[in-house]
Amino acid sequence: MPDRLTSTFAQLRSSAPFWSLRYVEETREHLAVRQDTAEPPHLAHDRGAMLTAVSEGGCGYCATSDLSRAGLQAALDRATGWAEATRGVSVHRFDPHAMPAPRGERSAVGETARSRSRAELYDVLAAECQHAKISDAIVERYAALDLWEVEQLYLTNTGGEVRQRFRYAVPHAHVAANRGTDTQTRSFADARQGGLERIARSGFIGSGARLADEALQLLAAPDCPTGTMDLLLMPDQMMLQIHESIGHPLELDRILGDERNYAGASFVTPGMFGTYRYGSTLLDVTYDPTLPAEVASFAFDDDGTPAEKVWLIRKGILERPLGGRLSQLRAGLPGAAAARASGWNRPPIDRMANLNVEPGASALAEMIGAVERGVLMRTNVSWSIDDSRDKFQFGCEWGELIENGRIAGVVKNPNYRGRSATFWRSLRMVGDASTFEVHGTLYCGKGEPNQGIHTGHASPACLFGGVAVFCGERG
Repeated sequence: MPDRLTSTFAQLRSSAPFWSLRYVEETREHLAVRQDTAEPPHLAHDRGAMLTAVSEGGCGYCATSDLSRAGLQAALDRATGWAEATRGVSVHRFDPHAMPAPRGERSAVGETARSRSRAELYDVLAAECQHAKISDAIVERYAALDLWEVEQLYLTNTGGEVRQRFRYAVPHAHVAANRGTDTQTRSFADARQGGLERIARSGFIGSGARLADEALQLLAAPDCPTGTMDLLLMPDQMMLQIHESIGHPLELDRILGDERNYAGASFVTPGMFGTYRYGSTLLDVTYDPTLPAEVASFAFDDDGTPAEKVWLIRKGILERPLGGRLSQLRAGLPGAAAARASGWNRPPIDRMANLNVEPGASALAEMIGAVERGVLMRTNVSWSIDDSRDKFQFGCEWGELIENGRIAGVVKNPNYRGRSATFWRSLRMVGDASTFEVHGTLYCGKGEPNQGIHTGHASPACLFGGVAVFCGERG
């Protein structure tokens, strides 16, 4: 299909000085076993293209699933009409001569989804469910695998051509234990890029029994204490902390007001960049779509901007926002290759990709030893944050009480709250490379119409001081 589209695109015509085509083809498959019963597989195949036209001052786009020459030309005609109609009324005056013409290619990595039989994959899932059946108190056992392949093509009438392919195999599982009115859950997920070889490397094998044991430990554990104390966040919870209180506040279209009606605004303002102390001097945050292992890695964003690692926060000082090429032009600020779309029928908007906290110098034992009284927390279970991405409250599945520099036992229903504007300044210690882990989420929502997209977040363990910790009861 990409080769045929390249030929067809050369035959299209528009009165606009610049036009482009962005083609996306996705195949998704979902396999799952609940209790000891295989659920029906889900298979989806989706493909289409978005045509964009840029005139002197205006821009328009139109998406279509009709990939014939006539269908593509009709979409380009409509995009051109919108470009002409918006010439004098756009927030930003578009310059068709400044549009890039990128060229490059990115190949998918890892074992293809068809290299193993579905019976074999279902057996792997069933084994984890079976191994989780270690007590009558275990009331829910679930294991699943999401397989996902994507092919993208970006063409411009000025000679640009970018081809990218992506492959994902994402295992996940959860186990619930119940006693009376108390239900405790432990879950596992490994959202990274790669093929079926990811299953063995992810830690999924053996997760059923481990999750069941931890769920039972939580049932027997005391409640998390309440008070102001130290908080040691492990990387799988740091993932959400980074996502909600750094990633979303730094999205430049949100800062410019574009998302107020739906996803909210930001406490960050354009004047903060270069001077604002976002965190302690230990906080270094990068945006790096070039890392091959993370789930949101790519060579070019969906506007054709080459991916590169950039620093958003260095030694606690805010340096640049998460803004794609258009938002950068509007705001007069540097940004990143951050224009991303969830599919062929959505326009690229400013989104996170791989947003990471860089490793520090502290070993985990050293961090625990520095805590007089505090709680270690893993694995998010609930979250809430205000429309400005400032005040937040997060709950975790797993907690461990730390007293006088030692782990004192498991605690359940651990929660904490704070404000983005001050929480990161309380960062006391940052874990070294031995504590560093890669995580990700597949479902970050934003935009009108909504776009659910995947984001990667890598981080070491991090220790914060003077945090409001409390017990959030869950039944």
